[in-house]
Amino acid sequence: MVEETSGGRFRIEVFPGGQIMQPFECFDAASRGTIEAFMASAYYWTAKEPAVEWFTAVPFGMNAEGRAAWYYQGDGLKLWEETYAAFNLVPRPATKASPQMAGWFRRKMSTISDYKGLKMRIGTGLGGKVYVKAGGTAVLTPGADIYAALERGVMDAAEWVGPHDDMKLGLQNAARYYYYPGWHEPGNTTEFGFNKKAYEALPGDLQRTLDHAAAAVQVYGLTDFHAKNAIALERLKAEFKGKVEVLPLPVPVLRDLKKLSAEVIREQSEKTPMARKVHASFTKFQALVGPWDHVAEGAYHKFVAT
Repeated sequence: MVEETSGGRFRIEVFPGGQIMQPFECFDAASRGTIEAFMASAYYWTAKEPAVEWFTAVPFGMNAEGRAAWYYQGDGLKLWEETYAAFNLVPRPATKASPQMAGWFRRKMSTISDYKGLKMRIGTGLGGKVYVKAGGTAVLTPGADIYAALERGVMDAAEWVGPHDDMKLGLQNAARYYYYPGWHEPGNTTEFGFNKKAYEALPGDLQRTLDHAAAAVQVYGLTDFHAKNAIALERLKAEFKGKVEVLPLPVPVLRDLKKLSAEVIREQSEKTPMARKVHASFTKFQALVGPWDHVAEGAYHKFVAT
């Protein structure tokens, strides 16, 4: 995209994860200038700074639209830049893989007590800590290994993304109960990270070209995700009728998960000054847009669904 819009002045060479380094080494490599850019999810770097989780996914947080508004109309992107400046990086929001599903379960989840002893594959750090508080175990298993672990019963449950990506892994053949909503990642947003020196060395017009290309990826990615998941859900219901049950989590379970999430978020937000700062901004903005979401989108979708 940047090559085309820049008339060939700017070209980005892309390497798949693992080709020139191990995937989780990209953050440090870009920070050092070994590479100039990467695409990942910010919550992979929680050990470096807990605040980064708020830039990817917060349980019971804002949806994709709310997050985009926080980044571009609130303090979200500025705080992200401030957080990454300490690592010699310039961040930009990338594809939004949301909304998601709660995951695949080998047994029904009727009450919060059903989470005790549950071994769950989950990617997000905050969401995983909620499962631990509920008495379960959170495991970060690579995508390629999820099916085998779930099918053999090594894990009791697993979340990946949504119907389209989950069916590509074959998870519909490994567990019967497919729960929603994806309370743990309601507005999941991936990231682009650019080496600060390399970014600032670009002429101003090419910096803007890169910024707008990153923003365009959000639109293209979100619409692609939306359409493909709709198609996959219909296929799941038709082709796996009697074998897979697509179910809502019971409201009492969601209430309990929300209460536990609030405890986890509070604990994590108190770990560093930056985490407290980012959490305060995120919470304030969610309180601002929440009432509008309920009046406009919530009321509309509730009506058309009847």
